[in-house]
Amino acid sequence: MEIILIAAIGKNYELGKDNHLIWRISEDLDFFKKITMGKKIVMGRKTFESLPKMLPGRKHIVLSRSNTIFPEEVILYHSLEELLENEKEDFVVIGGEQIYKLFLDYATRMYLTEINASEMTADAYFPKFKEEEWEKNVLSEYHEPLSYKHIEYIKKGEKYERKTNCYRRN
Repeated sequence: MEIILIAAIGKNYELGKDNHLIWRISEDLDFFKKITMGKKIVMGRKTFESLPKMLPGRKHIVLSRSNTIFPEEVILYHSLEELLENEKEDFVVIGGEQIYKLFLDYATRMYLTEINASEMTADAYFPKFKEEEWEKNVLSEYHEPLSYKHIEYIKKGEKYERKTNCYRRN
């Protein structure tokens, strides 16, 4: 099983403010869709509530300690241990801050949109990580209207073989 993290972050690892993305870049939303389509996506309750609707073509998994009622097509887990025990297929973690922190040590791949900007009023941040523990591949670069890069990080020591737009551990 591969655990993948995906996020758009600012220079200071900013993710969001008031349960919303700071930057909404249409090309980045397309990138997010490409990476997550057909996969299970894992998120916290607040991230789920921030979605405008269920994301088509993806299986939604929510990790939450609350007793919130979710649509019946959502898989709900109350602990990291419960989720890891029951999920055996690859999944993509889409946020928020606390969920990224829980999964960072388990992740073998990250897709980060690194935005060359900062937002001092941010209230949610991606966890800092040791870049030297990851192989870094720049997938694409954009400079207008906002400068950013799509970066793929692969945990060093992990070997993957590309197969039809997904990765499988060898």
